[in-house]
Amino acid sequence: MPYRNVFTHLECSATGERYETGRPHNLSEAGKPLLARYDFEAVRDELDRDAIWARTGGFWKWRELLPVKQDEDVVALGEVDTPLIDCPQTMAQYGGRGRLITKDEGRLPTGSFKARGLALAVAMAKSYGITKMAMPTNGNAGAALSAYATRAGIESWCFAPDDTPEVNIREIALQGGKVFRVNGYIHQCGALVGAGKDKIGWFDVSTLKEPYRIEGKKTMGLELAAQLGWRLPDAIFYPTGGGTGLIGMWKAFDEMERLGWIGSERPKMFAVQAEGCAPIVKAFEAGAEHAEEWIDAETAAMGIRVPKAIGDFLILRAVRESSGAAIAVSEEQIEQARAVCGRADGLLLCPEGAATLAACGKALDEGLIDRDAEAVLFNCGSGLKYAMPDFSRTLDRHAEIDWASLE
Repeated sequence: MPYRNVFTHLECSATGERYETGRPHNLSEAGKPLLARYDFEAVRDELDRDAIWARTGGFWKWRELLPVKQDEDVVALGEVDTPLIDCPQTMAQYGGRGRLITKDEGRLPTGSFKARGLALAVAMAKSYGITKMAMPTNGNAGAALSAYATRAGIESWCFAPDDTPEVNIREIALQGGKVFRVNGYIHQCGALVGAGKDKIGWFDVSTLKEPYRIEGKKTMGLELAAQLGWRLPDAIFYPTGGGTGLIGMWKAFDEMERLGWIGSERPKMFAVQAEGCAPIVKAFEAGAEHAEEWIDAETAAMGIRVPKAIGDFLILRAVRESSGAAIAVSEEQIEQARAVCGRADGLLLCPEGAATLAACGKALDEGLIDRDAEAVLFNCGSGLKYAMPDFSRTLDRHAEIDWASLE
């Protein structure tokens, strides 16, 4: 059955100015992110949410709610619906009585939720005939860009801080991307992408500097609602660097309500950052609309080491409208959370995912959510990509073994 595409235009997130879809766009003339808009009224009565959910193809199943018009522009690498994993023992250790659920995005191609946004960005670039794409990356986004761009026959360039995890640097290159280690932070890498745009002719696919990564990320919200029986949890804890996924899910909830798929209830949205790089938290606590650049950012959770987010006002808006909060956690709390979840429930979290667990613990302690709340954590990438603490012990097979000491 052909998909009915009702993608109509783009809209400036700050001014509401309309932009047509016949050519590629970066930011609006106001220098703000553009948001995709759809004529959902035209299909409200004909779209069956359960029939769509029953399709295969991972996030590509939501084609009527996505901007890609032609089947030949879809770029796929075996996408799946990422599982919801209950973590009851972990919840108990943090003093909660409710349901703690982890949405494990590490099951996607390239091992992280970046696959969602970059697959859509690359598909739209393909539809516009773009042949070169570039972006700054802390690792996982670059891996997703290189994989999907290569799949689509598009050249890609990635600029990464020089302390980006080695596995990310190597997977970018092995998947066909040109990758450069840069002595700076991700926003400084982004400046290099901008500087080379006219010289090399690539399309800038930096976070929120094009309109379609957010459309891929919003599928997390669509998928979550379907997995919970077309309802939403009490709270969502999201690792927030550029914040595309948090903004995207908030957009998805509004679109689902317009389609009549869910009601007006919303979860509390928690933007989670590390204490060593917490510009959104600082702005939230100050009551500000925009976040100042965080100087000398430092955290092992590289995915949330973003000193300056162009969509800061959209992140803060979603957090406040949902009665949520922005929470910062320490490096010690992040590592403790990784160990707790792994040992209590057998689930390996990446550092950014562990940050959401630590933030959930803080929210419980501070009364930001009820002890019996249903909370969803987003584990944004495979824990296997990151260095892990060594808890092993040695055993000399030639010596007499004290078996009791092994217990």
